[in-house]
Amino acid sequence: MVSSASSSNSVLDGRSNSMKRPENLFVWREFVWGALAGAFGEGMMHPVDTVKTRIQSQAIITGTKSQKNIFQMVQTIWASDGVKGFYRGIAPGVTGSLATGATYFGVIESTKHWIEAVNPSLGGHWAHFIAGAIGDTLGSFVYVPCEVIKQRMQVQGTRSSWTSTMMKQNVSQKSAAQMYHYYTGMLHAGHTIWKEHGVRGLYAGYCSTLARDVPFAGLMVTFYEAFKDLVEYGKQRLPPGSNVGISSSFEGLLLGGLAGGLSAYLTTPLDVIKTRLQVQGSNVRYQGWLDAFRSIWKAEGTNGLFKGSIPRIMWYVPASALTFMTVEFLRDHFNEKTDSCIHEVTKISIEPSSKICETAQ
Repeated sequence: MVSSASSSNSVLDGRSNSMKRPENLFVWREFVWGALAGAFGEGMMHPVDTVKTRIQSQAIITGTKSQKNIFQMVQTIWASDGVKGFYRGIAPGVTGSLATGATYFGVIESTKHWIEAVNPSLGGHWAHFIAGAIGDTLGSFVYVPCEVIKQRMQVQGTRSSWTSTMMKQNVSQKSAAQMYHYYTGMLHAGHTIWKEHGVRGLYAGYCSTLARDVPFAGLMVTFYEAFKDLVEYGKQRLPPGSNVGISSSFEGLLLGGLAGGLSAYLTTPLDVIKTRLQVQGSNVRYQGWLDAFRSIWKAEGTNGLFKGSIPRIMWYVPASALTFMTVEFLRDHFNEKTDSCIHEVTKISIEPSSKICETAQ
């Protein structure tokens, strides 16, 4: 009797352990889904990002005061480089988004419950904010060097157009020519920047990037989870028998776009400061982040701190929508399959033990 009881207890323990394993074992799924979603969003929106990068950097590259608007820049890229020009730098862009997406979503799922357990006062949306900020910070070690490489390749376009730009702007391009050699690819760009500028070159603007992206990442996941709570509350308030079915993918598309757009708007001042610090010329010099904030506030006020908010929102709304839609789609269609596979394996491993128990009895 003792042996049969101990055997049955061991079976129950094995069954309970097997039921707990998938939750811990498949935390990696969030890293994988996040990586795929980040890469998908970057790939879809890369042409828009190329236009934005060209607009922001044209004052330094051309050295002229006349600035092209969005439509003029699109025409310029198309005329000089064609379709290739819009997708220049997509390899480092996707690579950086793979790392950021993986750490962002993976860390959120793996740490938010731990944060709530360790410190209940940081539960709920605070846990989401902290987890999102940590995830983005970890991803920045890969994302920032990829961002530096991507932006330089985006500015260059094809070899012919870059050479033509150098010839037309020979005087103003001398400093830019020393900074930007033409890069044949992602690895060549990374090796050249490392050789000429070392680690500082690859991590140019790292602190200002974190100052912008960490609050943005925390706010975005916080808003997304808050919007999901509101939708769930609305569903519960519907009359009984109401058949309102919204797929998680569509919900992620809408709520992700709203969360990304709102977070992008609120962090625009941080983006303005980052851009000014990275592109400041010889006429204007900011002595650090706080000095840039004070100078912009004093000279331009609120309008100066929120310059570029519209194109920033135009970029992040579709990018965030696509990213969250992809994550929810992968969760719905692949998590169930992997869970069912684990359930079948668990049944196979348990059945022999149950037969042994019956024999022992």
